[in-house]
Amino acid sequence: MMRMVFSLVLIFAASLVQAQAIQAVTEDTAYTYLERGRVSGPATQHVRAALTRAGFSDMQIDLYPWARAYAMASSQPNVLIYLIARTPEREAQFKWVGELMRIEYHLYKLAARQDIKADNLEAARRHSIGVMRQDVRQQYLQKKGFEHLVVSASNDANFQKLLAGRIDLIPLPRADAALLCAKFNVDCSTLASVLTLDELTVGLYMAFSRSTDDRVVERLQQAYTSLRVEGALTPLE
Repeated sequence: MMRMVFSLVLIFAASLVQAQAIQAVTEDTAYTYLERGRVSGPATQHVRAALTRAGFSDMQIDLYPWARAYAMASSQPNVLIYLIARTPEREAQFKWVGELMRIEYHLYKLAARQDIKADNLEAARRHSIGVMRQDVRQQYLQKKGFEHLVVSASNDANFQKLLAGRIDLIPLPRADAALLCAKFNVDCSTLASVLTLDELTVGLYMAFSRSTDDRVVERLQQAYTSLRVEGALTPLE
């Protein structure tokens, strides 16, 4: 009898976990974007597949400016944020589910700007650099003592400032640079990568807000791990 009651309690607890509504939030990138009014992209496919495998049928995936997505994941329960860089400063702020990909950031300038010399961090420090609010690039450069940071809400805004000559440099992954060139009908040969931010090569994860139930986190971790072990997910590059 006791064993039956215990089993029913476990089943009920699992049902409660599955029944919880999950809100996943992200930003506009080469791996996460709107397509026909729905958040799509390679990284979103991984996240949606993991949530489905975990049994979270009541899920919502939204695309926001990064600062808003970050604020939601920092303050609300059952919020899953992706693609978020896992850094020592953020380690205790979130409950980490799994790495989706690794990424390199490069400093870009307009190729025609021969006056901009930034082949090392010390040289780059003299120039204005466009960053996103609450993004790992802003946090990294601030930590390195950069003082000429121009903060915007999105990569789009920073890219437009670069094209208009209002900033000198912008840190981007190669895929995002190509995406922005296509989006704004710019020949990518007009951009020049001047420096790779090697220390900023980092894993991009999906992670839950700290106030999320550990059982929810563990359920998604197990689902994502099983999908990877089975080879059901195409690696993100």
